[in-house]
Amino acid sequence: MITSRTAQECGQADYGWLQARYTFSFGHYFDPQLLGYASLRVLNQEVMAPGACFQPRTYPKVDILNLVLQGSAEYRDSDGQHIHAGVNEAVLLSTRSGVSYSEHNLAKDTPLTRLQLWLDACPERENPLIQKVKINPGQIHTLLASPDGEQGSLQLRQQVWVHHVTLAPGEHWTLALHGPRAYLQSIHGAVQAETHSCQQETLACGDGAFIRDEKSVTLQARTSLRALVVDLPV
Repeated sequence: MITSRTAQECGQADYGWLQARYTFSFGHYFDPQLLGYASLRVLNQEVMAPGACFQPRTYPKVDILNLVLQGSAEYRDSDGQHIHAGVNEAVLLSTRSGVSYSEHNLAKDTPLTRLQLWLDACPERENPLIQKVKINPGQIHTLLASPDGEQGSLQLRQQVWVHHVTLAPGEHWTLALHGPRAYLQSIHGAVQAETHSCQQETLACGDGAFIRDEKSVTLQARTSLRALVVDLPV
């Protein structure tokens, strides 16, 4: 089964220094039917004004994956670690109890646009505290994050695989899924998604889709496409 969730259905926020779209309940936006999906707790697209920042804050035990789409960001923790990330780079923060984290838009004249995911972390696992990986924008498929850091991907503290896909109009790509759930997010462009059971959904730019009880999903790009597939077997 595949069920779309359009960008217009998502929660919206405009704080002046920050514009945000929330797939699941977050901040002031609350929907008791949308508290997350399996271990995927947050999927936000946010635009921060030039020079803006999120002040240091603590988090539950989650892996925070930030994919920078425009601009340049700096991430710091209260233990003194820090890292910079630019366009086509992704940073993973493995949050810990008692440690606070901040995010800064380093540019004085350019907004910072990024996609952010929170994934529940297994209590017994501890991974590198801050990780970064670069994406080749011309590559059809990049394994962005995985439980074991395979193929040079970011290492998660959960049985989840995050796939980054870039397709030209008319191109297609098929992913065999590990388990009963996945989430598809169009970052840019329109796509027709077809599941193993031959169900189809067409997504516009910014739309997402819940995938349940399917062995695979095939993406057929209707325009130039950039998308994420989050494989959530548990």
